[in-house]
Amino acid sequence: MAFKDLREFIELLESRGLLRRIQAEVDPELEITEITDRVSKMEGEKNVALLFENVKGSSMPVLMNAFGSMERMCMALGVESLDDIADDLRAFMKLPKISLQNKMDIVTIIPKLRKAVNFPKYVKNAPCQEVVMDEPDLDQIPILKCWPQDGGPFVTLPLIFTKNPETGKRNVGMYRLQKYDKKTTGMHWHIHKNGAENYRGAAAKGMQRIEAAVAIGTDPVLTYAATAPLPRDIDEMVFAGFLRKKSVELTKCRTVDLEVPATAEIILEGYVEIGELRREGPFGDHTGYYSLADDYPVFHITCITHRKNPIYPATVVGKPPMEDCFLAKATERIFLPLLQQVVPEIIDINMPLEGVFHDCVIVSIHKTYPMQARKVMHAIWGMGQMMFCKLIIVVDLHVNVQDMKEVMWRVYNNIDAKYDFEMVTGPLDALDHSSPMAKWGTKLGIDATKTWPEEGHAREWPDEIVMSDEIKAKVDAKWEALGLG
Repeated sequence: MAFKDLREFIELLESRGLLRRIQAEVDPELEITEITDRVSKMEGEKNVALLFENVKGSSMPVLMNAFGSMERMCMALGVESLDDIADDLRAFMKLPKISLQNKMDIVTIIPKLRKAVNFPKYVKNAPCQEVVMDEPDLDQIPILKCWPQDGGPFVTLPLIFTKNPETGKRNVGMYRLQKYDKKTTGMHWHIHKNGAENYRGAAAKGMQRIEAAVAIGTDPVLTYAATAPLPRDIDEMVFAGFLRKKSVELTKCRTVDLEVPATAEIILEGYVEIGELRREGPFGDHTGYYSLADDYPVFHITCITHRKNPIYPATVVGKPPMEDCFLAKATERIFLPLLQQVVPEIIDINMPLEGVFHDCVIVSIHKTYPMQARKVMHAIWGMGQMMFCKLIIVVDLHVNVQDMKEVMWRVYNNIDAKYDFEMVTGPLDALDHSSPMAKWGTKLGIDATKTWPEEGHAREWPDEIVMSDEIKAKVDAKWEALGLG
């Protein structure tokens, strides 16, 4: 199902017992974080979404941990399993190319394309503009200070809308906003991100500023789409339409030339002056460490609109597992078909929660020639944001990469450190603190596949210990009688 807005998602969570309303007064400075962190690390039915209805200093309720489990992540995207989306993507990629020579292609494919690709629709009188603040005032929004050493309160779940200054194409990304005062925030545009590329493009054209709009509290599919690692100039709102199987409704901003989700809870409109930088951070980040303070652009707010009785959604990042881990897991499953399109020998991947999205990838491959594991490592490092991966482990096709015990057993037993390690130097995420130099360092690939004679292994490789099927069946037949559970 496609949610009309965030409120429909909240209703569904509550109807299934997956949301808890908190009526006791809570402080947006640190206290909401501590409560949310504890709940996000609970297992089973205790790990629920939280709606704080009595937030100190604000009339707006705060929604937390909405994506904080695989179950809720699937509900957010309207599927039983995240692999269902991957299957839809595979089916879409199998559509044959349209040729003028074969008009039947056009007749049969166009309806399928229309069904799969839902372009945004534009509407007026949008709910997100029901209330227009007389003067922009961020103090009316319960922006959280998440961790003790944070440089201030941060908007942590914003959808940032900008345009490519060359092409005019829309970009939507998720970049934190440190609140400086009532009308200004930081704009945490990493050097590698498309938002930063648009900023640099505006500077190259001699523009004085670049317009930006921030949507807070959207249909959950839109929120996920803003985090997706899409290529530059691929419209995240079109991608969201593919995921939700229904067009996204957008409306024109009041003070900037941008369109934003019509049913968002809160909209911030404004601009970023080219060349204006301000100290931003520190910030308790998804690595589990504080990202260090640095100079970033400044977002000047010209208008704030919101729905009547708005809900403010936020997230807290820190030591995993936390809510953002499940957003990352969605990306792992959804984008596997695209990875396989480029590297077809890949069977499956696992990005462990402890690897905080980009620090570790485990990949199983169908190995058909010597040194293929090395080829796969370098292919992965050459694909977009996968360049940040500090550790790639490659195993054979029959290994379950989702079973970390099996993976570690393979690594511990199969590698020879002299021959099976591949070390390269290249870009690292801007948040990485471990390398001597910022934004680049050394990355490691581990070939834990069976080593072939052609790869220099002259000794016999032993068989794995496996019980015979006959004995397994015999024990299965008497298992209940054994009384062993």
